[in-house]
Amino acid sequence: MNEIRLTERDRGYPESLRRLADAPTALHLLGARAGELASGSPWPAAVAIVGARDATAYGLAVARDLGRRLAEAGVVVLSGLAVGIDAAAHRGALDAGGTTFAVIGCGTDVDYPRTNARLRAEILATGLVLGEQAPGTPALAHHFPARNRILSALSLGVVVVEATHRSGSLSTARHALEQGREVFAVPGPVTSPRSRGPHWLLKQGARLVEGVEDVLGELPGVSGPGPGGRAGGLSEPCVKILEAISEGASSVDAIALRLGREVPGILRDLLDLEVRGEVLRGPAGSLARASSAGGPAGGQD
Repeated sequence: MNEIRLTERDRGYPESLRRLADAPTALHLLGARAGELASGSPWPAAVAIVGARDATAYGLAVARDLGRRLAEAGVVVLSGLAVGIDAAAHRGALDAGGTTFAVIGCGTDVDYPRTNARLRAEILATGLVLGEQAPGTPALAHHFPARNRILSALSLGVVVVEATHRSGSLSTARHALEQGREVFAVPGPVTSPRSRGPHWLLKQGARLVEGVEDVLGELPGVSGPGPGGRAGGLSEPCVKILEAISEGASSVDAIALRLGREVPGILRDLLDLEVRGEVLRGPAGSLARASSAGGPAGGQD
């Protein structure tokens, strides 16, 4: 697996990084998605999940569940490959068969931290490990605050799960605010020092997260419904999904089989269609076109 180096002159360099005053001189990509993105394919919709290294069982469970459910919705999960919350978020995305990218503070060929070697290998197999450090660069303390601006810039929003008041996760949240990204925080026990960071963010106006719906419902850049709850300008894959539903495919698996597509991509397009008001989700996840439904589908949240 060969690393790809991108500069601002290259087509695949992310537009969100070009807009930074301190844009990385180079971006190093390694992993299954590297070639596709370097060739100019749009960088996918992504949400960053960050938090404490010495996380509690509660924090780890929340981060893993959020990572899994975001991936099920077709959103790429970003994190920093650290132990604790980062690793749990990456693992959740992989559990769902989704895509996760790790933004690191060392060379992409450096196996750091060693305790996450297996996780890193799994991320490389289906996603991406990336950073601004040249190959062979060790993980040094001052690399990580700088890394955080890349993590937030590549995301639509940043979710903080457990962090002390001086945590690096709050640095990522500050970058997100400066870059116009959404900031989300998961509350925790008031007696825990790891709750202080998220609770401080909530006092500053961060979005409260009790479940993945609180994140998905606030993603900027996701097209909302137009007049009358409808929206035009659907992509061809979305049009094909609507046609498949009209022809009787009422589940994600049935749509994937009919169209010959992978499930994660179907889930991503369905999220867009649901937000636009084109598709309704009924009991047991059954799908129907809004235009043919007699009202809101039963069991819809």
